[in-house]
Amino acid sequence: MTISVGDTLPFAHFFVKAGSEIDRLSTDDIFSNRKVVLFGVPGAFTPTCHADHLPGYLEHLDTIKSKGVDEVAVISVNDPHVMDAWAKATGGKGKILFLSDGNADFTRAIGLDMDVAVVGMGTRSQRYSMIVENGVVTQFNLEEVGGQAILSGAAAIMGQL
Repeated sequence: MTISVGDTLPFAHFFVKAGSEIDRLSTDDIFSNRKVVLFGVPGAFTPTCHADHLPGYLEHLDTIKSKGVDEVAVISVNDPHVMDAWAKATGGKGKILFLSDGNADFTRAIGLDMDVAVVGMGTRSQRYSMIVENGVVTQFNLEEVGGQAILSGAAAIMGQL
């Protein structure tokens, strides 16, 4: 079942590279008593994710945070080393929280996994965005057309804050 507005996020762990170490963060660490914008992408460095989706959030980060958002996080079914390299390559390191869901545990738990093995990518996440307040989804946007970041982009989220 796909997550929807009013649902509480399932408990899961994410991985974040911190220097030479890998930190493990839980949904409680990230979402408890906080307002978080979370957006999911099929893959770091993939065309739409890299050239359109993430840049919109970086460009509008200050505006988003000015609307009471404590954190903006991006999640992908990539390992923490790839997510860290993507954070550095885009200038997002230290601005947006880059979460690794390398085994797709969280992505499966919220019903947003997809099989793209036909193009060599295995299990990945669908493209989405959500606003989460104290662990509860208050807004949810699922991209309907592949290769686009319109419904789940920063402009859509800003209109929902």
